[in-house]
Amino acid sequence: MLKEFERLKQLVNELETDVAKFTEKHNMLAGTRVRKGLQEIKKVAQEMRIAVQDAKKGGAGADGEAQ
Repeated sequence: MLKEFERLKQLVNELETDVAKFTEKHNMLAGTRVRKGLQEIKKVAQEMRIAVQDAKKGGAGADGEAQ
């Protein structure tokens, strides 16, 4: 779970430059990269949600091992 969370944080950090370019300089290509990055964040977040739900159902802890 921590690995996925670190990936999520990395994706957000990678978008910072493109968000600034899009909002401050109105760079349309940066906007496209932001949308693509947000889609990837959405995918990773959904995978994490499913993993958490599965862990709750299966009685596994946050590290994925049964308690």
